[in-house]
Amino acid sequence: MHKKILFNFFTLLLCVVTYAQTYEIQYISSYNGKVLTEQSPTLVLADGKDNFILNNTIREQKSDYPFEITKIEKPSNTVVSYAFLKPEEIISSSDTESIGKQTFELTNETKKILGYSCKKAVTKINSNTIEIWYTNDLKIKGGPSVLGQNLGFVLEIERNKNSLITASSIKKEKKTDIDHIIKGSIQSTDLLGYKDLLWKSRFTTLKVFENETVNFSDESKSSENVRKFANGTIILKKIKFPIIKEGDNIFVEVKQQSNGDAYDRTGTIFFIPQDKASSFFDGLEKGVKTLPAYDNGNGKQYYGVAATQNYSPAIEMMRFFTAFGIQKFNHIQLKGKDWQTINPYRQDITELKPSLSEKELWVGAFIGNYDQGGHKISLEITVHKSGQTVYKNNTVIPLFNTLNIMEMAGQDYSTMFNQDKGLFVEFTLEKDLKNAQLRYITTGHGGWENGDEFVPKANSVFLDGKMTFSFVPWRSDCGSYRLYNPASGNFPDGLSSSDLSRSNWCPGTVTNPNFIPLGDLKAGQHTIQVKIPQGASEGTSFSSWNVSGVLLGSQ
Repeated sequence: MHKKILFNFFTLLLCVVTYAQTYEIQYISSYNGKVLTEQSPTLVLADGKDNFILNNTIREQKSDYPFEITKIEKPSNTVVSYAFLKPEEIISSSDTESIGKQTFELTNETKKILGYSCKKAVTKINSNTIEIWYTNDLKIKGGPSVLGQNLGFVLEIERNKNSLITASSIKKEKKTDIDHIIKGSIQSTDLLGYKDLLWKSRFTTLKVFENETVNFSDESKSSENVRKFANGTIILKKIKFPIIKEGDNIFVEVKQQSNGDAYDRTGTIFFIPQDKASSFFDGLEKGVKTLPAYDNGNGKQYYGVAATQNYSPAIEMMRFFTAFGIQKFNHIQLKGKDWQTINPYRQDITELKPSLSEKELWVGAFIGNYDQGGHKISLEITVHKSGQTVYKNNTVIPLFNTLNIMEMAGQDYSTMFNQDKGLFVEFTLEKDLKNAQLRYITTGHGGWENGDEFVPKANSVFLDGKMTFSFVPWRSDCGSYRLYNPASGNFPDGLSSSDLSRSNWCPGTVTNPNFIPLGDLKAGQHTIQVKIPQGASEGTSFSSWNVSGVLLGSQ
C-alpha cells in the first residue's frame, strides 16, 4: 500500500516537472539562401501551458515601437496578441478559432533538425505554398508562428521555396520569464480593431480636415481650427509637421463626396510657403490684387501665379478632380451600375519633404464650385519610416502656380497661354543646384467641343531660353471611373461625359506630376518658360491651363 502511494507521488511529481519544463528555441530567417542578419532572431519560449513568440530585441527591451508578442494558451489554442504601440500603451486581442481552422497535407518525408527527427506538412495560404517541419521529440507543441501549433513543435517553415525560418538552437530554461514585459494596463479590443490600431501606430498621421464642407455660400464661416475663404471654396488649417528623416515617405490622402454639387470640379491640396516677405496667405486675407501681378501682354493681370524676389506662390501637394455627383446623386439608377459612395485620392509627395519637415504651415484645400451644398472632404497626411530614399533632393523652390485657387474671390482663370510668351518666370539661385528637376503639374480646361479640355495640346518647357521638355498631357482612361460618376451626362452615341478623354485629367482622379530633368544649375539668375498653344475663345467659352511647378534638387 505504501509502495503504491509512493509510486503515485513520484508519478505526479514527474508530471509536474514535465509540465513545468520550458524550452527556449531561437530561429534565424533567410531569403534565397542568404541569412537576414539585420533581423533579430525569432525567439519562442514554450512549456506545457503557454507558448510565447517574440524576438531577442524585445526580450532585451531594446525594440523600437510598435512591436508584438504572441501568446498561445494551451490546450484551448487561444491566440492572444499583444501590441506595444508606445510606452505605457499596450493593446491585446484574443482569437480562439484560427489554429483550429488550419488544414495540412501530412507527408511521409522526414529529416533531422538540430538532431531532432522531423516530419513535413504542407499547406497553402493566399496562393503561397508553406512547408512546415515539426518534431514530436520535445513532447510539447509550439513554433515560431501560429501555423502548425497542433502538429508538434515546428522547427522550420519555408514559404514558396525561397523564404525560410529555421531553428538554430534549443535549450531548456526554468521559466518563460517575460512578465517584466507584459505588464501594466492593457486595453483589450476585437481582432479587427487590434489590427487597425497596430497598423496606424506604424506611421505618423496628421489629420488636417475631417468631413469639412467646401461650398459657395455667404454663410460659410471660419471655425476655431479651420479658416474659410472665398465664400467657403477654400479651407485652411495650420499644421505642425514633425521631423521627417531621409528615407521617410510622405503621403497625402483625400476622401471626397458630393454634398449637392453634381459636376466635376477642379480640386487642389496645397500649402503656403513662408520663405519670403509676401505669401499667398496675404492674398487670402487682404485680397488677391495685393499679390504680385504677372503680365504676358494680353491686357490681363494674373495675380499671385508666379514667384518674384519677395513672393512665393502656393505649392500644390495634389491636383484632383471631383466626380459627377458621387454619393449625393447615387439615387440615379442605371442597369448594371452600382455607384461608389466615396472618392479616394492618395499620392506620394515625398519630394516635398524639405519644405515640410519641422515646419508649421498653412495647409489648404480648394474645390471650384458655385453650389451651396458643395462637397464634403477629409484630408490627412501620413509620414512613413520606410527606409527607401527615392527622392534625394534637399531643396524645394516654388516657381509658379496658375490654378486660380481664389477664383471665387476674383482671381482670373489662367488664360495667359493665348500669347507666345505664355508663362515666363525669373528666379535666382543662391547656390549651385545639382540634379535639378521641375515638378510640373498640368491640366487643360475649356469644357466644350473645341475647348482645350478635349483637344490635345503640347506643353513645352524652356530653361534659360532653350526648350528642355515637350509633351502632350492626355488621359484616355476616364471610362475606368464611370462608377464614381452617377450624375454624368449620357449621350446618344452610348458614351457618358465622364468617359471622354481629357487634357491630363478624368472626373474622379488625381493628376500625377511630371518630373522634368534639368541637369545641374549654376548659382545665379535663370528663367523658366511654359508655352501652350491655347485655343481661341468662342463667344463666352474660353480655354485655360492650370500649371504648377516647383524646382527640386540638392544644394
